[in-house]
Parts: sequence; structure tokens; C-alpha cells
Amino acid sequence: MRAGRGGSIVTIVRALTHPFRVLIPVLCGALVAGCATEPKEPQAAAPDAAALTIVAEIALRQGDCRTASETYAKAAEAASVPVARRASEVGLACEDLPAAWRSAQRWRELAPESREADAVHATVALKLYRIADARAAVKAYLLAPPAKAARPRPVGAGSKAAGRTGTDSASHNSGDNGLADLTTLLLQESDPPEVFAALNGVIDGAGASPARLTLLGELALEAYDARSAERCALRALRTSPKDVQANRLLTRSYVVLGDPAKAIAAAQSFMRAEPRRGMFELADVYQDLGRVEDAHQELERLRAGNAPRADIDRRLAMLAYDSGDFQEAQQRFADLAEDGEADESTLMYLSDIAARQGDVAAALAGYGKLADSSLALQAREKAAGLLLSGHHRSAALALLKEYGRQHPEETVDLIVAEAQLLGDHGDAGGALKLLDRGLSAHPQHPALEYERAIVLEEEGQVSESVQALRRLLAARPDDPTLLNALGYTLADHDLELAHAESLIRRALVQMPDNPAVLDSLGWVRFRRGDAAGAVPSLERAYDISHDAQIAAHWGQALWTAGRQQAARKVWAEALARNPDSKPLQAIVARFIPNAK
Repeated sequence: MRAGRGGSIVTIVRALTHPFRVLIPVLCGALVAGCATEPKEPQAAAPDAAALTIVAEIALRQGDCRTASETYAKAAEAASVPVARRASEVGLACEDLPAAWRSAQRWRELAPESREADAVHATVALKLYRIADARAAVKAYLLAPPAKAARPRPVGAGSKAAGRTGTDSASHNSGDNGLADLTTLLLQESDPPEVFAALNGVIDGAGASPARLTLLGELALEAYDARSAERCALRALRTSPKDVQANRLLTRSYVVLGDPAKAIAAAQSFMRAEPRRGMFELADVYQDLGRVEDAHQELERLRAGNAPRADIDRRLAMLAYDSGDFQEAQQRFADLAEDGEADESTLMYLSDIAARQGDVAAALAGYGKLADSSLALQAREKAAGLLLSGHHRSAALALLKEYGRQHPEETVDLIVAEAQLLGDHGDAGGALKLLDRGLSAHPQHPALEYERAIVLEEEGQVSESVQALRRLLAARPDDPTLLNALGYTLADHDLELAHAESLIRRALVQMPDNPAVLDSLGWVRFRRGDAAGAVPSLERAYDISHDAQIAAHWGQALWTAGRQQAARKVWAEALARNPDSKPLQAIVARFIPNAK
């Protein structure tokens, strides 16, 4: 998210990559106070602001993002709109959230009718989980008149939005008053649950268009609130019954809600209304429901009806992969590649299968081909994990550091990714040192502080982890991720179980279909001695995500409740899907010592 002045809200923050293109002479000419000439009536604060901007830009050129963002925040307090804007851009791009928040507030104070100021204010507010502030800024943004279209200008090479131009093309074309651009910006900086919280109740008024309702519904589904997604889809379909996205949203909502009959009926209804655009709807629903044979039969029926062969073969490959038949999946993905129908995801799946089969060389070769693709970070993380498992630490970390040099705007994400890899491979101490260095450069960053709390628990410092999570929760008391993390940590260590359950239930109110939170609820019930009562939540969590650790918990609850045969079945299916899961293997070995 970097952009030039007057450009798209999507790319509002300028790229801060080396070499920095904002030279001091240019900056001086742009400042209201001016650097080259003395104003006739100098203001007391103006010289200080001008000097601070110079110091900040020098810090940027030297790669000292924290000094730059904090110095710019001080300059913004005494300067005008251009400096406050630049300060907000720098603070956000540098991931210095306290400085970014001060600067964004100042920019909005100086330019109360600026849509760009509203957008950045909302963006920083969401990163700090200040939902009310973000919602107010979103309202102001949507009520303000759109700015005139700007001439296209390129985005910096380091931008997450690389490839876009600095125009409001999406908003002008869709007539949505910039909502598409704003949503894209917010999603680039925050996760769907936060974005949904900011937009919910703001864009779904009585006269909301099907497009807005569907957008909100998609966010709701990504935010683990399938009931809200269903309501949005039904409202959209009342106005536009053949809307493709609204119909698909409805069927997926029913799947997540655990209502297969409604999901299948909705898919069939859409297929009858739109035979061409909805031809794969039923097959996709069957796959989402885990009904492998039904999905397979439906795809073969479509093949007989001359549906696009590549689309069928790709779905059959995914069906085999999801059900744990990696040999068939490998053959089908390879056939796609031979037919010239492979995409980046096909290569990723083939590499994953090679890794599962123990063919490390083939897996690394495949991930290497994706090292500069749209899946680059994911591929590099997986390759690094394989290298770490083979005790090639330097080579593993070099993969991530090289990506970091190419994409400095993703520094925080990379720190988190590297810390997770180190923790997963037995070096929690190294992960903590990395996170501490990250927090020195990006003070009070929620993602780094959260990851540090999780790694503390992995390191065995449970008390310190709980204290860290409590500090975070004190600053963000309604954050469901933190509520669930603290609740689960307490439950997993048999601490304050009643309080742990209350925290988890508070999280579940906001994210009722989140499999991680449902797993936590089942686990705390199990820890409190209610194995039978734990089963429904754990079963629902697994149906949504098919996560191996959830299967471990679910099977353990079933076994303890006296349903050993059901537990065996759960574990067997989960192991077929996730044969390398160590937590699942450990649980099976504990309860079935002679299992193979």
C-alpha cells in the first residue's frame, strides 16, 4: 500500500524502499513553510517542523524507519497537511503504529473532509483494534464526495499493491463511492474479522446494493460469522436473484453453518437458474461438505456433458488431495501440467506432495520455481521448513532474508514467519530474540507482541505468556483472537478453567464459526471433566477446518466419553489427510500404542 498524492486509496502509502526517491530539495519545495526561502512572517513552529522533516527524510535514506516515523510524527504536530500526510504514510509504511496513529489523527484533524485522511485513519485504527474509531472514519469516508480522478502513476516496486496504478478506477467504474478501494486497502493491512467489524452496520443500510451486501457477506464469512453472511446473501438475492457471487455466498454459508440440505438445495437451485455459470456449484458444495464420492460422481456427470475438461480435472485433483489420496492427486496435477493447464497453485500442490512423500529434493526444486511468484512467501516458508528439518539453518533463513530485501514492506510478516519456523523446529529461544529485535524496530506492534506471547508458551514460560496475553488484552479488551488465545492457553495448562471458558465464549460471540475458537471451547469443556459435552464443539470445528490438532482433541474427547470406535475413525481419517502431524501422531500413539 504505497501511493502518490491524489492517487488511489488502495495505494495511498508511498513505497519506502531504497534508494528513497523523495529527495530533501523536493520535499522542501513542497512544504508550506519552505526551506529555500524565509517567509515574510515566520511562524514559531514552522522552522522546527521543516527541520524535523529533513531529519526524518535523512533517517529514511539511512534505513532507520523508527527514527523517521517518530520524527515525522513530531513534525506533524506543528505543521500543515502535506507534512501530516507524509508522516502518516511513513508511520504506516514503517509499521510504527504509535507514530502512525498520532500522525493519522493529526492529518484528519487538519483535513477533516479528506477521504484519504479518513482511509488512512481507518487503516491504522484497525491495526490497533480501535474498531469504533475505524468505523467512524469509514462512515466519514463514504459520506465525503469523491475526489477528482487522478492521472495514473506507478506504484513503488516494493509495494504490496504492485501492478496497480494510482487511479480510483475501481470506485469510478462500480459507482460504489470508493468502497472497493477502501476495502482493498483495509484488507491489505488487517484481517477480515477486523474489516468486517469496521464495515458491519455502515454499508448495509436499507438501500444497500446487492454488490455491497455481497461484499459484506464475503467479509462476514471470512470473519467466521456464517449467519451474517447468510443474511447478506439473502438480502442481495431478493434484489438480484441471479447474482453469481450472492448465490455462491449463500451455499458456502450453509456449508459452514453445518446445514448440508440447504447448501445442496441452494446449489441445485442456482444451477437450474444459471446452468452455465453455476455448473460446478453442486460439485464444489459436495467437496466442501467432505462428501468425496458425491463430488466425484457429479464431476464425472459434468464431464459427460462436455463441461470444461481442465476445470473438472483440477477439481478432481483437489478432491484427491483433500481426502488424503496423494498418489492420485499427484498424477492428476502432473497431467494438468503436461496438458499445459498448470498454474502456480498446481506446482505448489505437487511440491507439497513431494514433501509429504519425503522427496525433499523434488519439493525444494518445486518451491524454488515459485520463489518469485505470487506464492513466493508461502513457497519460501515451506522450503525453509524443509531445510530447517534437515539442519540447514543458514540456507533456510537466507531464503526468507532474500525475500525481505526484495519486499521491505513485508518486514513484520517476515519476522513473524521466521519466528514461527524457529519455534516449530525447536528454537523458541532464537524466535524470542528475533521478536525482541523486531519490537525494538516496530514498538508495540500487535502482531509481534502476540507472536512473542505464543512463543513464550512454547518455550515453557507459561506464566510469562499468560501475563503477556493479559497485557495485550487490557489494551484490546474485545479482540476475539486475544480472548481465545488467553482462554486456550489457560485451559491447556489447567489454569483458571472457569475464567478460560468465559474468555473463549466471549470470543465465540464475535466469531461463532471460527474452528480455532470452537476447538478451544471443546478443549476447555474437556479439561473441566465434561468429555461428552466437549464433543459437539470439537466435531463442528473439525467439519469446518479438518485441522489435525482439532482431530486429536476430538478423538481424545470421544475416547474419554467411552466412544473408542468413533475416536479411532476420527484419527484414521485425520491421519490420512495429515500424515505428518506430530500432535496427532502423539495422541494416537498414546491411546493406541500398537497403531500403524
